[in-house]
Amino acid sequence: MKSNLFISALFAITFSITSCHTSNAKPKPATASNTKIQVALLLDTSSSMDGLIDQAKSRLWNIVNTLTTLKYEGKTPDIEIALYEYGNDGLSAKSNFIRQITPLSTDLDLISEKLFALRTNGGSEYCGAVIQDATKDLKWASENNSMKLIYIAGNEEFSQGKISYKEAISNALKNGIYVNTIFCGNKTEGINILWKDGADRGKGKYFNIDSDKAVEYIATPYDEEIAKCDEKMNKTYINYGAKGADKKMNQIKQDQNAKMVSASNYTDRAVSKSKAVYKNDSWDLVDKVKDDAGAISKIKKEELPTELQNKSTAELQKIVTEKTKERETIQKEISVLAKKRQEYIDTESKKTKKQDDLGNTINSSIIAFAKVKGYTVEK
Repeated sequence: MKSNLFISALFAITFSITSCHTSNAKPKPATASNTKIQVALLLDTSSSMDGLIDQAKSRLWNIVNTLTTLKYEGKTPDIEIALYEYGNDGLSAKSNFIRQITPLSTDLDLISEKLFALRTNGGSEYCGAVIQDATKDLKWASENNSMKLIYIAGNEEFSQGKISYKEAISNALKNGIYVNTIFCGNKTEGINILWKDGADRGKGKYFNIDSDKAVEYIATPYDEEIAKCDEKMNKTYINYGAKGADKKMNQIKQDQNAKMVSASNYTDRAVSKSKAVYKNDSWDLVDKVKDDAGAISKIKKEELPTELQNKSTAELQKIVTEKTKERETIQKEISVLAKKRQEYIDTESKKTKKQDDLGNTINSSIIAFAKVKGYTVEK
């Protein structure tokens, strides 16, 4: 294994123009309501990948925030992220040492939870096999204007394993899925061991990163205010259903995970939580009622928190309405603070003249491709 892999890269989402499926059926017209941004992150979790995982944790919410600035026909597309790990000896040899951690999902807390649970273990890294699995097993969108991306990061030979990476990438392209590669190490070395060839064949982009470089954060005068808003916003969630209480606890757990990385990372998460893409209608009654106005009358009393089980439907409706207004007010406050925060970060970044980390490179590439695809960028 090579030196610590890193992953600010993981999220290097460089978008290439999506082509239509090679099918006799007419492509489904893209609309604001069905357009998606789908990203499958394929992470090498062999022994040398601790740095990669750490960087992934540090950049998840920052990348999500960039994605949330993209609009199609004035609306925010659904953002779905899938996670795979490969190259880990703790996985089955029959599966080519590959595991799907999550399918394509809008549950961002779940993505965070699974990311923080990853552990490394020495193994064989089969890039072709994991690309093939992600292409075949994930539920990719059919709309032409949806962005469908595979992101693979690692530091060993790209051609390892019995499954040809060339064939796997060819199959991905036939389905309008574009492949980007991140080599953790010297640029020329990555080219020599075919990581750039993988990106070229996948009509994506090849990146190389310094896996030993820590992510540098810029603290701002707005971080503390945003954190206080997030604490107030958490109190607007009303859990329901069999898994509601656990999901609400996991929300707090992922707040804590973000804080463990850095205060800036926690602020990035708080900003993400204020956006439309942070949806929890599967367990939060406030989000549920937005999609189903009659949801309250359908929920059984025992599915609610104890303190709400004796409330009438009218009383519950009043509480949900109040929480909805409260959350919207807080979200607007965070939105104003987040814009000021980003302006501060942009200004300070120019002053320091430090080399961009991969996160900044990723963000600029996302925006550039989105414009080509007909998306607009709203700050």
